Amino acid sequence: MTALQSQLDMLRGTALALPPYEIDTDCLPATDHAALLAEFAHHRGIALPRPAQPLISPRELLNLIAPLREAGADSAFALGQLLLPGHYGLASQALLQAGNLVDLLQLLCRHAGRLTPLLTPRLLVDERELILVWTDACGLPAGLRGFVVDLHMSAVASLCAWRVGRRLPWRFSFDRTAPRDRAQHAVHLGTALHFGCQVDAMRLPLVQADVRWPAAPGVAATALAREADPQALRRGLLAGLSDRLLAQIAAPPSLEALAAEAGMSPATFKRRLARHGTHYQAEVDRVRTLVALYLLGPRGQGRDAVAQALGYFDGANFRRSFKRWTGLAPGQWAAG
Repeated sequence: MTALQSQLDMLRGTALALPPYEIDTDCLPATDHAALLAEFAHHRGIALPRPAQPLISPRELLNLIAPLREAGADSAFALGQLLLPGHYGLASQALLQAGNLVDLLQLLCRHAGRLTPLLTPRLLVDERELILVWTDACGLPAGLRGFVVDLHMSAVASLCAWRVGRRLPWRFSFDRTAPRDRAQHAVHLGTALHFGCQVDAMRLPLVQADVRWPAAPGVAATALAREADPQALRRGLLAGLSDRLLAQIAAPPSLEALAAEAGMSPATFKRRLARHGTHYQAEVDRVRTLVALYLLGPRGQGRDAVAQALGYFDGANFRRSFKRWTGLAPGQWAAG
C-alpha cells in the first residue's frame, strides 16, 4: 500500500453491510439529539414540536435545529457544549472510556452515525499534527451549514477541553466568509480562526494530543466493534459515497458503476443524489479537493506530485481543475 493510500484510508469509514442512511431515512432516536434540542430550546424560551414517532430523519432533525438560530448569538456554541459525549448509548460511553485524545477522535469518526449524524468527521494524523475535517453526511441546506459546523466544532473543542482539563490550541478553518462579528467564535473557540478556506477543519499539534488519560477499560468500544449498535457504524449517503471515491481517488468509479453497485439505474442514482442537494461530479470534485488541500498544505507536496496522485496527466490540467474547485491556484493555497 502506498503512503498516500494509507493516509486516505484514515479518512474512510468502517465498512458495514448496511445501506447508508439518507436525508429522509427515519433512523435517529427521538430520545437522542432531538431531546437535547428540545431541552435547550425550552431553556432559551423557544417551543419545538415534539417528534410524533420514536425515530426521526436527518431532515426532521435539521428542521428542529433551524429555529435555534434565533436563540441567541451564542446558541450554536452553547448547544455544542452539550452535544458530546451526550447520552447516545454505547457510543457516548466509548468516548468516556477513550485512553487519549487521538483514541477519542477516532471513536468519534468511527461512530459518527450515532454521535454526529449530520456531519461526518474525518481524522488525519501525521508526525506533526492531527486534522479533523468535517464533511457532509447526507446533505445540509446552505443556510444551516455554518450553524451546524459551529455547533460540531464547539462540541469537539469542549469535549477535548473537559477530558484534558484545559482549552487546547486548536486552529479552525471555515469554508465560508467571515461573519461581521467574530466575538462568539473567539469566546468559544479561541482566536486562531481562519475564514474563507476551502474546508471546515480543526488542526492541533500532535504533541498536545499525546497524553494518556486515566480511563476505564474500553468495553463500550469493544461492544461497538462487535456491531452491538449498527447505527453507530452506519454512514450517511454522501459520507458513504466519499468513502467509496477515496478508495479510488486517481480513477474514480463512474456514476454508472456506482449505480450498479447500489443496485439501481443511473437515473435513479442521479435522483437520489439530487434529493441530497448534489450530483455525481460535485461529489468527485469535493473529494479531490479535500485530498488536494491536504497534500498541498499540511503535507507540502508539489503540484505535479498532487496531480499524479489525483490521476491527472499533467500539472496544467490539475491547476485548472483546482482553480475551478477553490478559486485559487495550487501555489496560493500551499503558500497560505
